[in-house]
Amino acid sequence: MEIQIDIDDKIPLFTQVMEQIKHAVISGELAAGYALPSIRQLANDLDINNKTVAKAYRLLERDNIIQTKGYRGTFIHPGAVENCTTDLNAWVSTELTKTITTFRNADVTDSEIRIAFADVMTRNNTSGRNTRQPETKGN
Repeated sequence: MEIQIDIDDKIPLFTQVMEQIKHAVISGELAAGYALPSIRQLANDLDINNKTVAKAYRLLERDNIIQTKGYRGTFIHPGAVENCTTDLNAWVSTELTKTITTFRNADVTDSEIRIAFADVMTRNNTSGRNTRQPETKGN
């Protein structure tokens, strides 16, 4: 896995590291048990401060995306996909709620909102992007 950061981006560097690791987990690029580079190694590779990577790892560990096993290293947590998906679903729900509220405040009806969302989703699906199927429990 290759992590790339943009030091000119307004998004904090630790967040960029976290989001790329989460994306790699969700996409299947990083599976449970995959060994991540050490904090020092990743910081060196990205040419950023060790504390930045340490913060990203600490927050990912708090969210059960990664786990540190003493001096053996840092690995993708067995429940990482489910934990990332839960986080993703919460974020999507929050963003959709904000958008729907904005539309309602502009007197757009729920029916018009549904039609607009369906139209946008149809157009985006035909591009072949973002066609990941949601995971269901019990499968």
